[in-house]
Amino acid sequence: MAEAVAIASALQFPEGPVVMPDGSIVFVEIRRGTLSRVGRDGVVTVVADLGGGPNGAAIGPDGHVYVANNGGFVWSDLNGLTIPMDLETRSNEPPGFTGGWIDRVDPATGEHTVVYRECDGVPFCGPNDLVFDANGGFWFTDFGKTRARTADKGFLHYALADGSHVHSVPHAMYGPNGVGLSPDGTRVYVAESMTGRLLAWDLLGPGEVVAPQPEIVDATKSHFDSLAVEEDGRVVVAAIGHGLCIVNPDGSGHEYVPLPDPMTTNVCFGGPDRTTAFATLSGHGRLVALDWPRPGLALAY
Repeated sequence: MAEAVAIASALQFPEGPVVMPDGSIVFVEIRRGTLSRVGRDGVVTVVADLGGGPNGAAIGPDGHVYVANNGGFVWSDLNGLTIPMDLETRSNEPPGFTGGWIDRVDPATGEHTVVYRECDGVPFCGPNDLVFDANGGFWFTDFGKTRARTADKGFLHYALADGSHVHSVPHAMYGPNGVGLSPDGTRVYVAESMTGRLLAWDLLGPGEVVAPQPEIVDATKSHFDSLAVEEDGRVVVAAIGHGLCIVNPDGSGHEYVPLPDPMTTNVCFGGPDRTTAFATLSGHGRLVALDWPRPGLALAY
């Protein structure tokens, strides 16, 4: 596999890369609080200043960028690395924290509105990642927040893009992070950060799971972050400390692609045949590209 080539650097904890129709890439900068864009010329511009902690992004059926905003983190710097927590207390909840939300952003103008802040009266504590299905709804994870002695339970949610409905899957997780759909749209995957497990729910229809309890597809020694799915169904998970972890969807095992950053946090696919992987190396603030041996899955929008 080819070496990773930096296409943007000096970023403030990038995540959520999305390849746009014009070949540019939008991504979030969590510490900066922005949705940003890098063009073919390598110039980085701010699309929208969202505040809080924009964490994941996806294109919706209306062509807008939907952003999972975790509401903000506490930040530390360690030997040139950016770390999203207080290293002494291990807390990532910032002072005065009031919750997270889902944003809708016009990529042409930067105009943005909040679509959701809560589900059934319970405020979100850390929306993290999201993926749209072919019906125009989207799955998203709420990671929660950690504090010196406590941590939130996290959940998987499904919502309609127009802001009219959101519900949760009644299964608590410890750090639900990346979320993606199988190529045929009949399974939804979630990377559980703290356990290094890839979980899966079979679907009855849009937003409907067969059962609340997920299948454990694979369990690893990694700290999982966000994910993308290949065209053949393999799930590629950003694995903190290990690079990218490629998980076979039948549970038959996994393999790693090392990357030069201890905090590889997200990946997406692009290029004419979707055989270029774009990964966020958040510790050192870089977005990199590398040739991939198989095509990534074409997203719904």
